[in-house]
Amino acid sequence: MSNVAGKAYAMNVITPMKPGLTWINNLLFQVARAIPSTLSGLLGLSLIHFARWAFIRRDQWPDLGQGPQALNNDYMLFCSNFNGTWDQYIDAFSDGIPNGLNLFWYSSTKYPLSIPITPFKTYIRVNQIDTDYYYNAYPGAAQRDIKAGLRVRAMLLNLARAHASLPPDQFAQAYKTALLSVQNSLGSQGFAPVASNDTYNADVRRQPFVEARWGDCQP
Repeated sequence: MSNVAGKAYAMNVITPMKPGLTWINNLLFQVARAIPSTLSGLLGLSLIHFARWAFIRRDQWPDLGQGPQALNNDYMLFCSNFNGTWDQYIDAFSDGIPNGLNLFWYSSTKYPLSIPITPFKTYIRVNQIDTDYYYNAYPGAAQRDIKAGLRVRAMLLNLARAHASLPPDQFAQAYKTALLSVQNSLGSQGFAPVASNDTYNADVRRQPFVEARWGDCQP
């Protein structure tokens, strides 16, 4: 899958907004930036690398040779990288900042609210654009793996400095103490586990409903 690089998943969602409502979302984002506590529910979600929302007005699309376009809507682009499965990420977002999500997508056409979760997942899936090329510098490492590696590196640097001055018996004790302090950080890198068959089957059963409800959406 082009959206996946090792343990990381890249998500791009673009939703239409009526031009007369775009200013409302712009104001809401200004408030969120001024009051960071509105996003406090996300601070404990270590699976998220980053999340970004950006507005693209209907007259701001680049002309790459296709000529001018007559669009009816402005758009909001949501980009994020995270560890874990698609369902885990949407569940964590909906549970962490349900009211925040409702504000961020307030002006998006046909937005169904973040709770209940099933219509929200359907909305995201319909408006998601797959990633054609996704580069990840450490595909086998999740965010927690990288943080764990940094802890181990700091411990090794401290031991290297101690080795120059401590006698063998004291260094051996320092080594054992340091090892115990980072034993939970000695993980292994590799690919993320494959999403369950239940998740795949749910996606298959969901598709006819998605096409029936959203197939008539116009740009």
